[in-house]
Amino acid sequence: MSLIIFLVVGLIAGVLGSYLMGRKNDLLTNLLIGVVGAVVGGLLGGFVGITASNLLGQVIIATAGAVLCIWLWQRMR
Repeated sequence: MSLIIFLVVGLIAGVLGSYLMGRKNDLLTNLLIGVVGAVVGGLLGGFVGITASNLLGQVIIATAGAVLCIWLWQRMR
């Protein structure tokens, strides 16, 4: 996956994750949350055998990772 597509997927996942968790973040924060969520979601998905073969699957896995990251961040604060 190219860097541009990875960043776009991360941004979409960050926006969706923030929306699902009821948070209002700026664009850069959403991008960071989405990129970290994509990495976390990809790693956890790989551990349980879930892979994404298309763009929609990548967004779903990245969003799940972003939601998990936001949830963990809220628990630590």
